[in-house]
Amino acid sequence: MIEFERVSKRYESGQDALRELSFRVEPEETVFLTGHSGAGKSTLLKLIMLLDRPTRGRIVVNGRDLSTIQGAAIAHHRREIGVVFQDHQLLYDRSVFDNVALPLIVSGFDARDIGRRVRAALDKVGLLEKERANPESLSGGEQQRVGIARAVATRPKIILADEPTGNLDPALSNDIMALFRAFSRAGVTVLIATHDLPMISRMQHRIFTLQDGRHMGTGHHD
Repeated sequence: MIEFERVSKRYESGQDALRELSFRVEPEETVFLTGHSGAGKSTLLKLIMLLDRPTRGRIVVNGRDLSTIQGAAIAHHRREIGVVFQDHQLLYDRSVFDNVALPLIVSGFDARDIGRRVRAALDKVGLLEKERANPESLSGGEQQRVGIARAVATRPKIILADEPTGNLDPALSNDIMALFRAFSRAGVTVLIATHDLPMISRMQHRIFTLQDGRHMGTGHHD
């Protein structure tokens, strides 16, 4: 669950990235976050991840007020959130297995548990047979699936996806969205920031639109 209550973010430059923003994403719900470049989507995602703090307002994630999370508890909070990037951010000097294992190693999981979780995540995205491959040898769609496997390896309660289909053709975009739907059905909350309006129009999910840091409406495609 993600809830913003009259959240504003003003940078030192004087720019208002978010203005009195209120919205709620329910547990197990998938929601699209749309808006033009500079509308505030990236700022919103950073606030959820505790990579930044709001100037005003209250943010609640998984039942916890983020203003109360400090110090070492920030790392624990981030472990409960999986992040998927448009450009994958894979390490090309490591195998697919090692890329997916990275957040587990950072989080201190033991080697046996890492092996189980990595293979389970790769199996979910249909890439178990590629665990020893170098990411450079994979297609763009396969690389994105490795990024998704890495995001879900820690079994997060929330997935944040930032333009996850931006570099993919419609067929591959549909494959990626099918994975997100499967994770949502398994109990994960999914928030997808995207400009991909044709893809959104094919999906039956709530759409949250930002404009100049403000909520401009919530829609739903049938």
